[in-house]
Amino acid sequence: MKITSMTTFTVPPRWLFLKIETDEGIVGWGEPIIEGKAATVAAAVDELSDLLIGKDPANIEDLWTIMYRGGFYRGGPILMSAISGIDQALWDIKGKALGQPVHQLLGGKVRDRIRTYSWIGGDRPGDTAAAALETKNRGFTAVKMNATEEMQFIDSFTKVDQVIENVQAIREATGEDFGIGVDFHGRVHKPMAKVLIKELEPYRLLFIEEPVLSEHFGSLRDVMANTPTPIALGERLFSRWDFREVIASGAVDIIQPDVSHAGGITETRKIAMMAEAYDVALALHCPLGPIALAACLQVDAGSYNAFIQEQSLGIHYNTSNDLLDYVTDPSMFNYDDGMIDIPSGPGLGIEVNEEYVIERSAEGHRWRNPIWRHSDGSFAEW
Repeated sequence: MKITSMTTFTVPPRWLFLKIETDEGIVGWGEPIIEGKAATVAAAVDELSDLLIGKDPANIEDLWTIMYRGGFYRGGPILMSAISGIDQALWDIKGKALGQPVHQLLGGKVRDRIRTYSWIGGDRPGDTAAAALETKNRGFTAVKMNATEEMQFIDSFTKVDQVIENVQAIREATGEDFGIGVDFHGRVHKPMAKVLIKELEPYRLLFIEEPVLSEHFGSLRDVMANTPTPIALGERLFSRWDFREVIASGAVDIIQPDVSHAGGITETRKIAMMAEAYDVALALHCPLGPIALAACLQVDAGSYNAFIQEQSLGIHYNTSNDLLDYVTDPSMFNYDDGMIDIPSGPGLGIEVNEEYVIERSAEGHRWRNPIWRHSDGSFAEW
C-alpha cells in the first residue's frame, strides 16, 4: 500500500482535519491542530507530505522518525501538531487495513470504558454551581472550570475569594463525591499560585491544572509536591523529551499530553508509559474534535495509568459546530454514568462524515484566542 494524497480541511468551530488516501482505497483521518494556528499547521502538514507521498503507511514508527528527525529543527507546537494528525491518520489506515481497532494493534485494552468530565463556566467563570449541577444531572461525575480571570503577579484577595466562592458553591451543590477540576490555565504567576493552591485544599479537588506555565513548573516544585491536591500539567508540552524532567521531578501527579499536539498516538503512548514508571496518572488533554477524541480513547484503552478523559461536548468554544456534528454515528460517543466506551470499530473506531466536512470547510474559521489586559494596560495571560 502507498500513500497517494494528504488533504486538510479547516472546519468550524476551530478545528483542522486531515484525510490521507492510499492506492488501495483505504482512507485515514487525523486532527492536526494548534488552536489559533490552523493555517500554519496545515502548511506544516503540506511540507511533511513530501516525506510521505508514495510511502507505505504501515511503517508508522519509521515515518514518525523521519518526520521528527529528518529536519534539522525539531519539536515545538507547529511541527509536533502536524506530526500528531498525520500519525493519527496512519494508525486509522493500519487499523482499517487489518480490520482491528488501534488499541488492539497496540497490545489490547486494559479497560472497556473511561471516566470523562465536562467543561463549565467559560473563559471567565460564572454561575458555575448551576452549571455543575446541570452537568451532574446529565450523568457526568466530574467537571472542570477555569479558576480565575486575569491575575497579576501579586493580586488582591478579592480575586482569591471569588475563586473560593465559586468552588465552594459547586461543592455544596453537587456533594462531596463529585469531581471538581480547577484549571489555572497558566494565568496565575508563582506568588498567587502558592496562595490559591493552599486556599483550595479544603475542597478536595479532583486536581488543579496548570498552576503555572509549564516553563515555570520548577519554581513551584516544593509547593506542588507538598499539597494534598493532585497537580496536573502538560497540555503545552510536545514530546517525551519535554515531559521527561516534569515527570521525574515528582512535582506533578497527573500528566496531560494532547494527542493532537504531542506527536499523535505513537508519541503519546510512549509518554504515558514513561509516566506509569513514575506512578504518575494520565488524563489526556482534548478540548478538540471527534477525531482527536477517538485517538485519545485508543490511547486510554491500553494505558493502565489513564483515569479520566477530557472531551469538548458543549464547551464554550464550540459555537457554530460541536463534537458530534462531523461523525456519521454520534452514538459512538455516548456517555453513561459519567463514562465513555472505548470505540471497538477498525482504526480509530469512528466514521467521519466527509460530505459534511467538505461543506463546512467552505466556511472554515479564523479562530484566535482573546488578548487580555490587566487594569494597568499590561498584557494578561489568557
